[in-house]
Amino acid sequence: MTAAITAMITAVVGVLGTLFAPMLAQRLTARQRADEAELADKRRRFEERRAQYTAMNRASRQFHTLLKDALHRIRDRVYTEQERAQLEEARLDHRDRYAEAQMIVPERILQASRDLNRVLANSDAAIKRLDRGLARDGESVERVLEKLKAADPHLDTMRRLMREDLGIND
Repeated sequence: MTAAITAMITAVVGVLGTLFAPMLAQRLTARQRADEAELADKRRRFEERRAQYTAMNRASRQFHTLLKDALHRIRDRVYTEQERAQLEEARLDHRDRYAEAQMIVPERILQASRDLNRVLANSDAAIKRLDRGLARDGESVERVLEKLKAADPHLDTMRRLMREDLGIND
């Protein structure tokens, strides 16, 4: 190879390098921005799910607690309008959290919530009947309390699945 050809090849490579360097830098920057945007989106979805799980768990446990309290107060004949209103508010909050969750949580968690909802809703209906003096045959505070205890493992399962989905495995 002659010195002229070597010089020409070197010049062409230099010119091409100079021309392509900004394009390569732009491409790398665009890729980095896309990666950052994807990471931010994953983080946002994780935080959204975590907030939803916290709200669902809190609302479910509050509804469950107020159902038990209502049964004890009905049994003791000290159930007041204020407590009825609190229970209804908790029921509505629980329903709203579940409706919100349906849009963002995985099916296995929704199934766990449905299993829990079934127990809570049946207990709520029985409590309303007991409160109004319209209990079904064999329906009593003690039996409804016993049936409401079935919610405990469902609450634990739902919480465990939520924690697993968030990556908490202990």
